[in-house]
Parts: sequence; structure tokens; C-alpha cells
Amino acid sequence: MKEVSVRETVYNRPFIWQRADPYILRCEDGGCYFTASVPEYDRIILRYADTLTGLRDAEEKTVWVKHESGPQSIHIWAPELHRIDGCWYIYYAGGDVDDIWEIRPYVLRCAGDPMRDPWEELGPMLPADDDPFSFRAFSLDATVFSHRGDWYMVWAEKVGVGRQISNLYIARMASPTKLATVQVLLTTPDYDWERGEFWVNEGPALLRHDGKLFLTFSANTTGELYCMGMLWCDEDAELLDPANWTKLRHPVFRSDDEKEVHGPGHNSFVKAEDGVTDLCVYHARQYDKMVGNPLYDPNRHVYIMPVTFDQNGFPEFRHLPQEW
Repeated sequence: MKEVSVRETVYNRPFIWQRADPYILRCEDGGCYFTASVPEYDRIILRYADTLTGLRDAEEKTVWVKHESGPQSIHIWAPELHRIDGCWYIYYAGGDVDDIWEIRPYVLRCAGDPMRDPWEELGPMLPADDDPFSFRAFSLDATVFSHRGDWYMVWAEKVGVGRQISNLYIARMASPTKLATVQVLLTTPDYDWERGEFWVNEGPALLRHDGKLFLTFSANTTGELYCMGMLWCDEDAELLDPANWTKLRHPVFRSDDEKEVHGPGHNSFVKAEDGVTDLCVYHARQYDKMVGNPLYDPNRHVYIMPVTFDQNGFPEFRHLPQEW
């Protein structure tokens, strides 16, 4: 790959280098797990540390490697680690080397220690029995969360004939590997900032605050135009009714040329050490000029910012000096 020029600022010093789609899970004892997409898109990694800042230099372990052929043999993307009913699950996407965009969500399970014990393949995420549509096309970036005793999945899926469009869908889960309800459309790329060479909504992440659920997502192509949008709904609302979700008209976080933070997105949320402050964990680049397809540029790095809230209780995302 051709060398690129980087101007370092106090805003673009990575927390972790060359890891995209970052996900951090804090455990009840305060310890933290980290996973992300690696530039080779060929494996799933985990790190563990007693503190969030310890993840920077924590040992990284490969817990699963792509298949040599067939499904899950290329484009291993956006893993997330979750604890459900006493077991550990990793949700991730994978393609087929013979049809590289035949990408679907898959599930791994570990019944013991995620860093030491084996991970079992559970196969693809399954749609509800009465749903002929979920996961029938390019599907990825699945996130799951619990709400009022139920588990939900939100994911990106491409639809359409000719120009395919990546939308976000939600469904209630019957189990960690199967949906209970048909998919419901949450958002499609409506606005100019969501529409570049490709029209994209992807990378959902859930944040709870003051009686509201906020769902951030990433939009546009994976280069300089990549940015974050947001939906919200009341926590008492029916989550599977799209009328209860409101999409903000403008992106909530985007590139900043002066600070040299480019293409920020595909974030997750985690609590700080104080157990109160919400942190946004995201990836971005230190430059905007790339050679070739930005999807294969390896220099998407991990950054962390504290989330503040405005007078209406809505999250605010700002480029801040990196002190992590």
C-alpha cells in the first residue's frame, strides 16, 4: 500500500491501532473485554483487562479463524461480545470466498472463560419461522441488547434491485441464535449525508439515558464521508413499531479536517470507571486521502470520547483530545 501523510494532533492519537468496528464490554466486576475487525478480515480477536485503559496494551488472543472455503471464509467483520443466560456469545459477519458479498451474521458460543476456553460455532443467525425475508441478502453488523426482559437484534441488510440500499432492521429474539419476530425497518438512507457512492445505514449501537433509547448508526461509504446518525424512542414505547422511533435530520458526528479525524463511525458504548459516564468507542482515520477502496485501507484506529447530554437529555458527540 502507498505511504500516506499523517499530521498528528491531540485529537487523533489512537487508543488502539488498526482495529475497526470496536466493541468494548464491561463486566460486573469492572473488567473489560475488547473485540474489533482486524485489517486482514480473517479472524476474531479478544483482549481482556481489569480496567478500560488497560485494554490498550492487553494481550490479544485469536479465538476463531475463518474457514478456508465456503461461508465464513472472507470478510470477517464487526464482532460483538455479549453475555446471555450464563454463556458468552460473539455475533459477527462473514462472506464466502467464492462470492465475497454473500455476507451473513453468524454466532459463536463459549460456556467458560472467553480468553481461555474453546469457542463453538453455532452457525448463521436464524430468522423467525414465519419470516421469509430476514438474512436473505447481504446482512451484517448485528448488535443485540436486552430490554424489559426481552432480547432484541438490530442489523444492517441490503435490499433492492439494481442499486442495493443498506437499511437497519430490528426484531425480537427467541434465543441467542434465532429471531422470534419478523424484521421491522427502522431506517433507510433518506438524506444526502447517508448517500455517497453507496447508500448505507449500518453499525447500530444502543445507548440508554434518562428514559430514552438512542440508537446510533453509521452512514455513507467507509472513507471520508463516513459519519454517525441517530434514532431515538421512549423506553416505554413498543420497540418493534417503527413509528415510535425518530431519526435526526443531521449527522451527530462526522469528519473534522482541522483536527485530522476522518470517517468516524461504527461505534459502541461502555461505561467509564466511575460507572456513570457514558463513553463512545469508535474508529476513525488520521487522513482523508486514500488509494483504492477505503474498505481495504488498514488504518482505521480506535478512539474514545466521553458522551455529554444537552438540556433535552440527548447525547452530544464532540471531537476531544485523546487522553486514553
